[in-house]
Amino acid sequence: MKYKIHRCNCRKLWSIQTNKTKFTALSVLLDGSWYTELKPQRKYNPKGFVTTKGKQGIMVNPPLEEVEKFEKVSKLIYDKKNVNFNVSEGNSLFFAEDGTCYLLKKL
Repeated sequence: MKYKIHRCNCRKLWSIQTNKTKFTALSVLLDGSWYTELKPQRKYNPKGFVTTKGKQGIMVNPPLEEVEKFEKVSKLIYDKKNVNFNVSEGNSLFFAEDGTCYLLKKL
């Protein structure tokens, strides 16, 4: 099942959703393959999502010890004006409480 992760800035939370469920979190650790999905054709609110094929790598509100097992390599940046990401796929991400998304590498 496909999971989409995006930032809900109005509530300052990360939203994780499928076609059947939706839940929110302050932070999310994604330890698994991911890719970006863009919806630029949406007339009123074009969006970009991080998408993964399964829930097994998603950890909601992870403890600090889990996050420290990774090195923050760089940031995943979404350009809202051009509806584009700076990186289109990878293996691990950390969606931080402050709204920043980091590309990770296991230590």
